[in-house]
Amino acid sequence: MPLKIALQMDPIGSVNIHADSTFRIAIEAQERGHSLFYYTPDRLAFVEGRVTARGWWIALRWEVGNHVSYGEETEVDLREMDVVWLRQDPPFDMGYITTTHLLEMIHPQTLVVNDPFWVRNSPEKLLVLRFPDLTPPTAIARDLATIRAFKARHGDVILKPLYGNGGAGVFRLDPGDRNLASLHELFMGINREPLIVQKFLPAVEKGDKRIILVDGEPVGAINRVPLAGETRSNMHAGGRPEKVGLTERDLEICRKIGPVLREKGQVFVGIDVIGDWLTEINVTSPTGIQELERFDGTNAAALIWDVIEAKRGL
Repeated sequence: MPLKIALQMDPIGSVNIHADSTFRIAIEAQERGHSLFYYTPDRLAFVEGRVTARGWWIALRWEVGNHVSYGEETEVDLREMDVVWLRQDPPFDMGYITTTHLLEMIHPQTLVVNDPFWVRNSPEKLLVLRFPDLTPPTAIARDLATIRAFKARHGDVILKPLYGNGGAGVFRLDPGDRNLASLHELFMGINREPLIVQKFLPAVEKGDKRIILVDGEPVGAINRVPLAGETRSNMHAGGRPEKVGLTERDLEICRKIGPVLREKGQVFVGIDVIGDWLTEINVTSPTGIQELERFDGTNAAALIWDVIEAKRGL
């Protein structure tokens, strides 16, 4: 039986169809005979007891510059959908959080992927704190004295916004750096959120591994290698993806966190591992499945839909 799928995502017309994970997930659904409705987060609304979205029924193609066709703009009641994908990119701000509250009203009657309650309560850089034996030394603080003390203990650290993404605002502060106070002042002038500071892991020079988990099970990984002289390995920041396998340490990490992800309804997750250490658990809008498919032939989108279809009784 075909499913009615709603995609809550950033503008689909501008995606890179050969890299975007949401596009790959959507076209896999279309190839299985499911119908696709698309809208952007600003078109999600609560109106007199109904959670609605204004958008378009769409058809997708593997054609650069001609990858989407739109039907007439229309409003739908999301309770009439079988599945809603929560797939807009962070920042994880109050706008993002509000969408999780609205989608929580229709879940699980309409299956929202990933579960919006646990997306809201498990942001990337906070969920890892539940696994201190798997993570490098970490501090989350707004207070400059606390951050200074952490840096004094560990010398070489990474400082970044707690709710950032894509490598934006990530700074390496080595033992001789004199910019901590200035950076702190800059960040404090932008918002009221804490910062996250972690011990620098030299192994990042060899890459930051993105491991894809589907319903708590690892299905493969890609390595993201930073540009020469660059600390950030994110592909948004110029990191180069390359083929890589899973080590026994990677599998150990997945065995420990997988049951938690499954329990919390996090169907599609991407975790970041540098050397032997888990640094992030990405549940909001993980990427990497197209690169994984090109490198080793693993169709993670198909595995994701196998899980979702089973949850919908297909």
